[in-house]
Amino acid sequence: MERTYSTVSGQTWDQIAYEIYGDEHHCDILMDANRELLDYFVFPAEITLQVPDADIKRNDTIHSDYPEWRAALDG
Repeated sequence: MERTYSTVSGQTWDQIAYEIYGDEHHCDILMDANRELLDYFVFPAEITLQVPDADIKRNDTIHSDYPEWRAALDG
């Protein structure tokens, strides 16, 4: 069952992944589930993210619709 998460101003994808999954490297799970929000690097307050269950496996593929900063981090 998917749940949601409301951001706090100043949070980043990896900080949220660490808080939810206990591992900042799982930010790709959040990013894949929230593609419409990929332009954010630092979130404003109260953005609602869809949070997939933790048993979803990581996907190390960089998708073409990732913003440049995301591709640079993985490249």
